[in-house]
Amino acid sequence: MPRPLALVTGVGRTVGIGAGITRRLAESGWDIAFTCWTPYDLRMEWGVERGAAAAIQGDLAERGTIALAVEADLADPEAPGRVFDAVEERYGRPVTALVLCHCESVDSGLLDTTLESFDRHFAVNTRASWLLIREFGRRFTGAPGTGRIVALTSDHTVGNLPYGASKGALDRITLAAARELAHLGVTANAVNPGPVDTGWMTAELREEMVRQTPLGRLGTPRDTAHLVDFLCSPEGQWVNGQLLMSNGGLA
Repeated sequence: MPRPLALVTGVGRTVGIGAGITRRLAESGWDIAFTCWTPYDLRMEWGVERGAAAAIQGDLAERGTIALAVEADLADPEAPGRVFDAVEERYGRPVTALVLCHCESVDSGLLDTTLESFDRHFAVNTRASWLLIREFGRRFTGAPGTGRIVALTSDHTVGNLPYGASKGALDRITLAAARELAHLGVTANAVNPGPVDTGWMTAELREEMVRQTPLGRLGTPRDTAHLVDFLCSPEGQWVNGQLLMSNGGLA
């Protein structure tokens, strides 16, 4: 019997949440395909992690998974279909679980957000997520009750208008999928992982987030991965159509 197949988007760095999710799913017996987009990291302050895709593939191989990495510019509306084509060609079977970790995230507020930035955020965070979910729904042929969609979201608002607004729209799309894909037996949930420092936090912000969190620490990629792994498991089937907070009780 073939292993279930997960497609995880936005896995560009070994320290990222997406990479943590791929490792945990591989440990649970999933085959993995993941997307990355190097030009996005080039624009970010952390820069490109050279060899990250190969390193992640190596990590997954140690867990018994041969992983496929696909470079994909999700701002291109044709990209989601091409990604699914590449995955199905490589594995010879459709995706069982779709985990959306990709994002466009550039801080700006109501008064200084540009039209170009606003449109790019919605193209990547919202439109691409809808198109990926649509491709998944159109192609899913698994047994009822086995399909999974998990989308990572955020509750950012002040000073982060395009990111927060586009993630809020993603929530609505994901929750709609829980009802509209019910005939396929597919569950769909959104997960807010809270503050996870993967290299983007300043020292001041890190201290503030730790202070506001009852457990006295920041979240880690593995914290998020544990929840995603549960939602994708047979035991997680009854959780459906939910926006789940996994943030250590952040006040």
